Amino acid sequence: MTDLDVQTLRDAYDNQIRPEIPDPVPAGVTVERDGPLVRIIGLDAGGFLTYRDLGGLTGAALDELIARQVQFFRERGMSVEWKLNEHDEPADLADRLRAAGFVPEDRETVVVGPVAPLAAALPVVPEGVRLREVTSLEDLKRIAAMEEEVWQQDRSHLVTGLAKEIDADPNSITVVVAEVDGVVVSAGWVRYLANTGFATLWGGSTLPQWRRKGIYRALVNYRARLAEQRGRTLMQVDCSEDSRPILERLGLVAVTTTTPYVYTP
Repeated sequence: MTDLDVQTLRDAYDNQIRPEIPDPVPAGVTVERDGPLVRIIGLDAGGFLTYRDLGGLTGAALDELIARQVQFFRERGMSVEWKLNEHDEPADLADRLRAAGFVPEDRETVVVGPVAPLAAALPVVPEGVRLREVTSLEDLKRIAAMEEEVWQQDRSHLVTGLAKEIDADPNSITVVVAEVDGVVVSAGWVRYLANTGFATLWGGSTLPQWRRKGIYRALVNYRARLAEQRGRTLMQVDCSEDSRPILERLGLVAVTTTTPYVYTP
C-alpha cells in the first residue's frame, strides 16, 4: 500500500464512519449533541462520546467542552468513554483529557480494507467448530459468559446492548458464534453501517485453549461474506495487537490508532 492508499482509506473512515452513531437508534438509547460532540447513552454500560472532528476548538473553549462532559456524567454517576484517534486535532487533546480526569485504556489500531478479497476466501473452520448466526437472548448471554471468562470482567452490558440493536433493526447487525459441542468458544458481530460502503467488525474474543486454531480468521471471512451480500465494499476494525497481524495478512491496512479515554465519577 502506498501513502496515498492509506490516506484515502483513512479519509473514507473519517467521512463515512465518524461520528459513530447507531442507525437506527435503538429504544432506550439517547443521542445528544454538544457542539461537535455526540453523546450516546443507554447502549453500553456507560456513555460514549464520538465526533467527526472538533471543529477547530482549542484552548479554553476546548477545555470548557470537556468540562461539560465531565459534569454531565458526574451528575449521573456514570462513566463515559471519549474515543480519541491518533490523528485527531488539536495535538494536545490527550493532555487536556487527562487533565480533566480521563484515563487512557489500551490503544488499538484502526484497520481498513476491501471486503471482496476477505469474502472470496472461504473460511477454514477447524474440525469440531461450528459457526452459527444468533439472535436470541439466551445466546447473547452465552457470549457474555464467554467474554467474562476471557477478560475476567462483567460483560453483561453486551447482552442488553446487542439485544437493543437487534430489536431496532435485525438487518443492521449479525452476531456469529463459534461453538464446540454446544459451548461458545468465540464470537463476533458485524454492523452494516447505513448509507455507507462500510461494514465494521466487533468482538472476536476467544477462549485461551481455542486460540491459534484459525477460529478468529474464520469468523472474519464469514462476516466479510455477509457484508458483501449486503453491498458493502469496505471493512473496518478496531483491533488489538494480537489480531492486527491476522487482519493485515488478510489485506486490511492500518490507518490510525484509537485510544479510549474513560472518565469514571
